Amino acid sequence: MEVSILIPTYNRVTALAATLTALCAQTFKDFNVIVADQGEVSAASDGTIQTVCRLLELHGTPVRIHQNFPRRGIAQQRQFLLDKSEGRYSLYMDDDVILEPDVVERMLKALREENAGFAGMALVGLSYFHDVRPHQQQIEFWNGMVEPERIRPHTPQWNRYPLHNAANIHHVAEKLSISPKEQRKYKVAWVGGCILYDTQKLRETGGFSFWEELPAEHCGEDVLAQLKLMEKYGGFGIIPSGAYHLELPTTIENREVNAPEYYFQQEISE
Repeated sequence: MEVSILIPTYNRVTALAATLTALCAQTFKDFNVIVADQGEVSAASDGTIQTVCRLLELHGTPVRIHQNFPRRGIAQQRQFLLDKSEGRYSLYMDDDVILEPDVVERMLKALREENAGFAGMALVGLSYFHDVRPHQQQIEFWNGMVEPERIRPHTPQWNRYPLHNAANIHHVAEKLSISPKEQRKYKVAWVGGCILYDTQKLRETGGFSFWEELPAEHCGEDVLAQLKLMEKYGGFGIIPSGAYHLELPTTIENREVNAPEYYFQQEISE
C-alpha cells in the first residue's frame, strides 16, 4: 500500500461523510482509509457512512473504522492511527476537510521529489473568499531542495503561520498565477488539517508517542510532531491548495495546553 489516509473523528458523522465522499474521486488510487472514532455514537453504525465506505470499497479502496477508547487526547488518537498505518506514506486528514480530486496525487508527487518528512496543504476557508488580507500573505518559497529547519514557538520562522489563516493561501496562488500543474513548495511553521508524512520518518522521530507526556486535554499535537520531523528531515507546504475546511466549531474546546510550548518550555525560556 502506497498511502494510508488516517482520519481521527469525534461526533462529526455528517462532516466525516463529506470527507470520505471526496476521497472517492481521487485520481491516485493506491490508498486505504483508516478512521479512529471516539464519538459517543459509532460512525460505523451510520447508514450514510456505511454507503460511502461501500462505494470506496467498490472501487478498490479498503476502509476500516476503529473505535479508540478511552479518550486520552488527540495526540494519542493520532498515534493510534499511526500504529495502524500500512502505507509508505501516511496522509492525516481532519474529519471536516474536503479534497480536490488531484490532491493525493499532487502531494505524493511533491514529497517524492524531496527527501523530506512531510508535505502539507493549508486548509482554505471558503467563507473568507472575499476577505483578502495582504498583510498575512508573506510567502517564502523553497527554490532548491527542501532542507531541515529548527523551528520553535516565538522564533522568527514561527511568524509564517498567518499565511494559513482564512483563504490567504488561495489568494496568494491567484495573485501569483500558480496552477496545480505548476505547484510550488514553500516554507512553513506548520500545516494543519491535511499533511502527507513519510511514514518511516514520522515513526523514526517518535510520531505522536509524546502523548504520554502531555495532559489528556491539549492541542497543537500535529505542530509538535512536525517541528520534530522538520528538524531532522525538513517539511514544506504546497501551493495552490486543494484542501477546503468545512469550518465547523473545534471539538477540542480546552486549548490551555499547547503541545509545542509545553514540550519545549525549557528551551523557550532559556
